[in-house]
Amino acid sequence: MSGHIPVMLREVLEQMAPRQGGVYLDGTFGGGGYAAAILETPGCTLWGIDRDPDAIARGAALAERFPDRLHLIQGQFGDMMVLLAAAGVSLLDGIVLDLGISSFQIDDPARGFSFRGDGPLDMRMAKQGTTAADLVNSLPERDLADVLFELGEERASRRIARAIVAARTEAPIENTARLAGIIRAVMPKDKSGIDPATRSFQALRIKVNDELGEIERALAQAAALLAPGGRLVVVSFHSLEDRIVKRFMGQIAGRAPGLSRHDPRGLTDRPAARFRLLTAKALRPRADETGANPRSRSARLRAIECLERVAA
Repeated sequence: MSGHIPVMLREVLEQMAPRQGGVYLDGTFGGGGYAAAILETPGCTLWGIDRDPDAIARGAALAERFPDRLHLIQGQFGDMMVLLAAAGVSLLDGIVLDLGISSFQIDDPARGFSFRGDGPLDMRMAKQGTTAADLVNSLPERDLADVLFELGEERASRRIARAIVAARTEAPIENTARLAGIIRAVMPKDKSGIDPATRSFQALRIKVNDELGEIERALAQAAALLAPGGRLVVVSFHSLEDRIVKRFMGQIAGRAPGLSRHDPRGLTDRPAARFRLLTAKALRPRADETGANPRSRSARLRAIECLERVAA
């Protein structure tokens, strides 16, 4: 697990509160940092899911340290119910999801996630399916602009899309350095120091991997898998992810917006919430953590506890 620093590990463990003999899921196994810490609890079992075959291969060493207690599954965490059912698991005492991209993926130029080093414009977490190059070279200008605006919150999305379409008429855009250069050429420097290509790369990555759809599917399944007393802990890294998590946890914990006084549904009692919020607002990383690991700065942690099991 060299080079991997699990974000907000102390807070994850505090909210998860793993207990002896419990059954847990790390739905985004990555470098195995959360999994290794949870497995320090005697007698507990942990299932690790990751769509990236490299992450599963890296986990082999950790599985040897915890024989018969760590079980790795290659797949998407949005399919956790099917993947776990195939292994005979239907109830969990805790689930942790660390959303977004892993340090291993960012730091490997061959994966094409980052503009810091030149590499193929890939961005596929599972190493299969549509690549980022496929998108930038085939999407109509308007559709490409919509992707950059909706998934990257890029205000200059139309300007960037126009530049990409013009550049690809000269030659296909196939590597990260060229795409980043095209974007930088039409964007002023950001006063914050953020690279002008950052939001566009985020948008393409999310689109390639259907990350927001994956989160929505996973949250609903996680709620159905938790046993009473079980906890779901989610660490997100940008507003699009956190907004989905916040809304879902609020709704399932009975914090839905109040109804209008003219709505007859307001006259009936609401059913008791089956979950309770463990975090009234998102937890943020401590100053010492952000100093040691700058990538943790944008992290937000939210958690809920199951009071009564939801029927699957």
